[in-house]
Amino acid sequence: MSVNYVSDNSGQTIAVQISIEDWKRIKNKYPDVDELDGPLPEWQKQLIDQRLAAIAQNPDRLHPIDELFSELDKED
Repeated sequence: MSVNYVSDNSGQTIAVQISIEDWKRIKNKYPDVDELDGPLPEWQKQLIDQRLAAIAQNPDRLHPIDELFSELDKED
């Protein structure tokens, strides 16, 4: 997939562009992709609440994503 990054005048990346062919492939694989900005279903809200409660009870379970990537790289 070819990706083009769009930057503002200060060089900050503000958007990503993909080709229409890539967009069509994404839409074929994920037909609901256009609706991702809609409201969360109640079951997803409940799941998020459960996970946040688990983190609050045991904050040591939460680790930076960089640690996960490092662990995954070691497994190769």
